[in-house]
Amino acid sequence: MSIFNEILFRPLFNVTVFLYNILPWNDFGLAIVVLPVIIKFIFLPLTTKSIRSQKKLSQLNPQIQKLKEKHKNDPKAQSEATLALYRENGINPLAGCLPLLIQIPILIGLYQAFIVGLKPESLGMLYGFIKDPGVINQTSFWFIDIGSKMPVLAVLAGGLQYLQAKKSSAQTQGPGAAPEMKALNSQMLYFFPIMVIVIGWNLPAGLLLYWLATTAFSIVEQAMAR
Repeated sequence: MSIFNEILFRPLFNVTVFLYNILPWNDFGLAIVVLPVIIKFIFLPLTTKSIRSQKKLSQLNPQIQKLKEKHKNDPKAQSEATLALYRENGINPLAGCLPLLIQIPILIGLYQAFIVGLKPESLGMLYGFIKDPGVINQTSFWFIDIGSKMPVLAVLAGGLQYLQAKKSSAQTQGPGAAPEMKALNSQMLYFFPIMVIVIGWNLPAGLLLYWLATTAFSIVEQAMAR
């Protein structure tokens, strides 16, 4: 935990406070929105490559289904033929998981930074070159208390998550996709946004601002990765 704090949590906390100090109106909510955008930009090449790989993979669905039918009685041959098809087309089936695996610890660190960032005693973790603001202003965008619950933001986050999931499904689900996969994608299209609303209902508004910014930028990434 000490290593996690020093390598991930404390740097993220310091960057958030730095943004709070330099952005207009000393708005911690604005810093929360800007920070994930910066992180998304850093990982943009990797994420774009992942999205394109998933699109190419969806285009191979008809061929994959043919291979499954051809080798339906020989799982080993089916696996080898599928991997060979991936190699021929320069596709790494695990590419879609890599950005997520990298960003999971960052999400955890950001969550911790937002939770403790509102506590005055946490400012003792600032580096010497980061200005201590003294007190964190909890009012964001003139009407949002980032430390309080705000269900309307949870609904907005769920709605934006639905749009992102629908766009992703349309781009990556090819015509030859297996019926089971289509059914699963259809269920997740509604399940995940509802889950976001349920979980976000009791979360501080600051975390929902972060989720909104991350989801919005993901939609932009999908549009860019053509």
